[in-house]
Amino acid sequence: MEPIIPAPLTETIVLEALKDVYDPEIPVNVVDLGLIYQVKIIDDWVGVKMTLTSPGCGLADQIADQVRHRILDIPGVVNGDVRIVWQPQWNPGMITPEARKKLMFMSGPGTASTEGPA
Repeated sequence: MEPIIPAPLTETIVLEALKDVYDPEIPVNVVDLGLIYQVKIIDDWVGVKMTLTSPGCGLADQIADQVRHRILDIPGVVNGDVRIVWQPQWNPGMITPEARKKLMFMSGPGTASTEGPA
C-alpha cells in the first residue's frame, strides 16, 4: 500500500477554507466581503493578512480566531498566523459581485445595502 501524499497547499485551498468564516454581523463570508488581503504559505505554515469592515469592530478578536482555527483545520497546516491590518482601508467596492447580490436580496428593495455595512 502506497502512502497517501497530501495535495500541495495553495492559496486557492486556503481561500476556499476561509469561505467558511463569516462576519457575525453580515451574512457573507470574509473572502467574499473582501476582507482577506494576503495569504502566505511557507511549508506547513499559513499567514493571513486581513482587515475588517470597521476599525471599531468589537468582534475583531473573534473573527481573527475563527480565521486562525479554520486555517489550522486545513490538512497539512501545522501552524498559522492572522494579522489584522487597516491599510488599505476596506470599502464596499471590495465585496464580490455574488456577495453584493446576496446582500441586496437580503435587504430587500429600496435599501442601500450596496453601500456596505454601517
